[in-house]
Amino acid sequence: MTNRMVVVSNRVAPVNEGRAAAGGLAVAVLAALRRSGGIWFGWSGKVVAVPGETADLTESGRVARASVDLGERDYDEYYNGFANATLWPLFHYRVDLVNFERGNYAGYRRVNADFARKLTGLLRPDDIIWAHDYHLIPLGEELRRLGVRNRMGFFLHTPLPPRELLATLPVHEELMRCFSFFDLVGFQTETDRGHLCTYLAREADARVEERAGGAVVRAFRRTFRVEAHPIGIDTGYVERNAAATSGIREVERLQTSLAGRRLIIGVDRLDYSKGLPQRFDAFAQLLRTYPRNLNRVSLMQVAPPTRGGVAEYAETRRTLETLAGHVNGALADVDWVPIRYLNKSFSRRTLFGFLRLARVGLVTPLRDGMNLVAMEYLASQPPDDPGALVLSRFAGAAQYLPDSLIVNPYDVEGVAKAIQAALTMPLEERRDRWRRSMQVLRSNSVEVWYERFVTRLAKA
Repeated sequence: MTNRMVVVSNRVAPVNEGRAAAGGLAVAVLAALRRSGGIWFGWSGKVVAVPGETADLTESGRVARASVDLGERDYDEYYNGFANATLWPLFHYRVDLVNFERGNYAGYRRVNADFARKLTGLLRPDDIIWAHDYHLIPLGEELRRLGVRNRMGFFLHTPLPPRELLATLPVHEELMRCFSFFDLVGFQTETDRGHLCTYLAREADARVEERAGGAVVRAFRRTFRVEAHPIGIDTGYVERNAAATSGIREVERLQTSLAGRRLIIGVDRLDYSKGLPQRFDAFAQLLRTYPRNLNRVSLMQVAPPTRGGVAEYAETRRTLETLAGHVNGALADVDWVPIRYLNKSFSRRTLFGFLRLARVGLVTPLRDGMNLVAMEYLASQPPDDPGALVLSRFAGAAQYLPDSLIVNPYDVEGVAKAIQAALTMPLEERRDRWRRSMQVLRSNSVEVWYERFVTRLAKA
């Protein structure tokens, strides 16, 4: 591809950030931008009294990092307010947690308009623009309003709920209309893609023409494509690094502390969508139903804190601390703790080492767009003795990893039964399931995802 790429996301990674620190999306985006040349534009992560009028540019080779600061009001209304207190719970089917305020929506639109204004001056006529995630749904409309005619794509990393839930948002028509200003709109799963198409057909009288690879939608006097493009991970990178973690201090300490016991692991942001209280309940149920696991199995839950400005996250943290305390107080022994709850962050390489040590990966969100931890758990496993993955049916990854043990995270007894099945699964069955899952991961890596989407966007 000869066109320059312009990637826009809420946060922008440093262009010189090492792979050990960067996440999978950052790695794929930076690698592609280095090949084609381009710009990564987004929020710097800084909240300042008076934001600058232009983006701060930092160049490294063929890649430019264009970052903008947010004012305190913008941060409260755009980020904490509409994006994370309204759209995040709504898109994860938690209508009961949605906090809608028109002032926050105005701030959300204002920041998107500001991003568009600051980005426009950096664009060339043949640039291809790719916006990411729920923070930036109006960006396409704002760019078109400023006269930008470039090809533009959008990818939603979260789920998109069905029409009946979307319609609870007072500004749903205005927000959903924003999708029409992109040439290609991508989702993680066919389910999410179908939700937008159904919404537009029912609420906007759209014409939806299903074709190979997706749908062509005619709505709001515009024509655009809606497709499913499931994201992956850098599978080879995870495999190599997981196999080379023996010298990492935290990994060695964990292995020593297990003293031959088997490890069940969960790694999630501290978020109510991840189903962590239900996960703790299921583990406690495992110990009650299958008491031979007492003093033989531990659950380690890594849950770094996130979004401290949203009250529901603090409540989730308190709930988990209480549950872990109850389980450990009732069942722990002098040399064994059932639940190891770590409310802190670790490097990616350290996490790969933790995942490799676990006989069971426990990935049980109540709703998730994809869930890359499920994939990283599989890619971290030793091929000769891999563990088994217990995976929520409500994670997008479940649609692509059918050889996992698929569970309903609301069914505490069912999850406990699946964990027991994973703990007792014969070696050959574990190997067979793992091999089939790895074939999926290797053929649908994050690099493949990026190239497929950009290729489709160039033709949209």
